[in-house]
Amino acid sequence: MNELTHKVNQAIKNLRPYLNSDGGDMELVEITNDNMVKVRLIGACKSCSMSPMTLKAGLEDELKKVAPEIKGVVSIEEN
Repeated sequence: MNELTHKVNQAIKNLRPYLNSDGGDMELVEITNDNMVKVRLIGACKSCSMSPMTLKAGLEDELKKVAPEIKGVVSIEEN
């Protein structure tokens, strides 16, 4: 695991107690070549109206502190 992946996973881990308390979670899918983080929302997070806020104000803000090279965070849907 490279350092950037470790930082992203750590940021997700830091958010996990808040996500779990509402019956949800998220997992890292990939970090693209242009430094976009793709995550999959799980459980209650998939349908939660606050999930865009969780991604922007939660994960993205945390990543800007520890991994400023990250350009943004997007969620992907399972097919």
